[in-house]
Amino acid sequence: MPSVFRFRLIPFVATLLVMAIGITAGQWQTRRAAEKTAIAVKLAQRATAPHLAIEARPLEIADVEYRKVSIKGEFIPNWTVYLDNRPYQGVAGLYVLMPFRIDGSRMHVLVARGWVPRNPADRKKLPVIPTPSGMITVQGMARRNPGKLLQLGQPDALRPGAILQNLEVARFAQASGLQMQPFLLEQSSALPDGLKRDWPLPSIGIDKHRGYAFQWFALTAVAFIFFVVTGFRRGTK
Repeated sequence: MPSVFRFRLIPFVATLLVMAIGITAGQWQTRRAAEKTAIAVKLAQRATAPHLAIEARPLEIADVEYRKVSIKGEFIPNWTVYLDNRPYQGVAGLYVLMPFRIDGSRMHVLVARGWVPRNPADRKKLPVIPTPSGMITVQGMARRNPGKLLQLGQPDALRPGAILQNLEVARFAQASGLQMQPFLLEQSSALPDGLKRDWPLPSIGIDKHRGYAFQWFALTAVAFIFFVVTGFRRGTK
């Protein structure tokens, strides 16, 4: 008996749904890989450039992102905030963020000073971070943000000592009332504060995104083939 393809509505709709999910997810992973490839190129281009001295003049984020920068000024410790769920070598911890006033001005830069482990006995207990007083120079890489995590529910109120999932510089400027440059500085220069400053590269994970994209596109192809093959099998009965 010759094989006959029989159309079935429910399997057809289910196949379309799986294919739509696979194509959408695969395209997203492909875009993320392309974005991180562009970041890697920009990092390589700017890696050999000398440190850019940051002054009070407002800057555009595109002009400084991923540049090595240097700033002279002083920390403003009474507006310290923390980013949660930032593990380091398998240990739960926080990023410590603190505004830094540029010398001779009212302009500030938000500095990610480093990583500190959380208190395992009391997650609400904040660590004591030694902060130098007076004028110092800090160096590091300019970033648009410290990396975004999935935000579940409404974010907590932004106030001194807040523990947050994510933070944008513009939001910090609005809450604190401080005049801010539009970037965050990931500090690399050493200070006697006990913080870890082994920052993850923003371009890390390109191959992972490409691998995930392949898996999603493969799922799309398998769903289509399965629908066609099982349709012909039904036709032989």
